[in-house]
Amino acid sequence: MKVFDLFSKREKRKRGEYPDVYLYDEIPRELRVKIVHIIRDAFGTPLNLGGHGNQVWKAYESIHDALCREYGFLKLPGEYESCYEAVLNYLLQVEAAENAIDVIELSLRVIDNHVRENRHEYKDRKISPDDAIDELNHRFREHGVGYQYESGMIVRIDSQLIHSEVVQPTLNLLQDSKFKGANQEFLSAHEHYRNRKHKECLNDCLKAVESCLKAICKGRKWHYSEKDTAKRLLEIVFNHGLIPNFMQSHFSALRNTLESGVPTIRNRRGGHGQGSTIVPVPESIAAYALHLTASNILLLARADNEMK
Repeated sequence: MKVFDLFSKREKRKRGEYPDVYLYDEIPRELRVKIVHIIRDAFGTPLNLGGHGNQVWKAYESIHDALCREYGFLKLPGEYESCYEAVLNYLLQVEAAENAIDVIELSLRVIDNHVRENRHEYKDRKISPDDAIDELNHRFREHGVGYQYESGMIVRIDSQLIHSEVVQPTLNLLQDSKFKGANQEFLSAHEHYRNRKHKECLNDCLKAVESCLKAICKGRKWHYSEKDTAKRLLEIVFNHGLIPNFMQSHFSALRNTLESGVPTIRNRRGGHGQGSTIVPVPESIAAYALHLTASNILLLARADNEMK
């Protein structure tokens, strides 16, 4: 990871000039330039590789074409000789933070997957996919921007401690194929949260918890119905001793949280008709539900792994 602790950085830290809270609606110009360096280093510079037929050109073309298709463009704004220039200049110049995040996410996804799987075709690259991801996440933190690349997508974070101790381990556990459904729904909840679709976030939080519980029941051949709600599924796993009997009393508060936390939030605020009055879901509730979901899934998945 090419990060240097320069004198100017150390002095800024001493003066307390780094942000104390995360930014979400702004991707600073300086950060965008640093991310361009990351992308270029991870792909290699196409100008050094002999023309438009190589994999680096094709990578930039795929990113360019995906953006144009989703935005309804024939080409990205501006006059450029190549998709390489168009993509990187769009990242530098587009005003909306969400559009800049789109470019970053697509680029890192190609680096994380295609470059990783075809390393020999990207001979001019200067950093590995892992180094690119590590540096990107470091740069986000360095500039106080509340996003991080995890499991193939950019996710929004509110507390670095919660993210590193709860959300990230949860995403790692959900990589297990048996939790495929829960993983998709948890990532979808993050995507809705990033786009301020708070009701959709709550709904996917509940789905992720239920899918995790069903995966555990299915793996252990505990009888359940696909129509079972979170409350019923929780009863099943507790009755089968997913949490050891001698510790049940210590987990009474936890059980109440699992039964009344995410499901109740979703039922009351996000899961039913709202009548003629629009019922808003505050961002604080969505953030709480997201972190509560991560904590619940982390506990359940770890308990399943530890249970013989």
